[in-house]
Amino acid sequence: MEIEKEIIMKKKPSFEDIYMDLAESLAVRSHCVKAQVGAVLTKDTRIISLGYNGPPAGTHNCDEVWPEEGCPRDSKGSCSLALHAEQNAILYASKNGVTIDGSTLFVTLSPCIACARVIYSVGIKKVFFKRSYAKFKGIPNDEGVDFLRKFGVEVVQYQKEIA
Repeated sequence: MEIEKEIIMKKKPSFEDIYMDLAESLAVRSHCVKAQVGAVLTKDTRIISLGYNGPPAGTHNCDEVWPEEGCPRDSKGSCSLALHAEQNAILYASKNGVTIDGSTLFVTLSPCIACARVIYSVGIKKVFFKRSYAKFKGIPNDEGVDFLRKFGVEVVQYQKEIA
């Protein structure tokens, strides 16, 4: 009886906290040696897709094949194999016929400009991010965040609620 009371009295976490905690847990699944990023795509308080960054399924796991330096770089100095967490979540939903329009995305690193264009194009209406892509990459501003805001997508830097 006391345990039941304790559970009932405990503050329930917000959906935002649950989804961002899940995105953080998914990031740990990443095979990237440079960055681990997780994403959760939601609609109407339901999870519709998940993703984390890494190479496409069926190719190489970078941390296993190139554990020290990561996968080879492309002509712009980026990972030649990586799909971003947002891309993986969107692609999985799309592949399985899940409607993305009007959804909300939770991601541990703010979207890059390429991901922002995809996010906008598929109709995601709100994005929560935890850390800045610009700070991670050492660039002056979060171009992806700026792009999304410019075209009417709500973007919020996530701050965990304190109980």
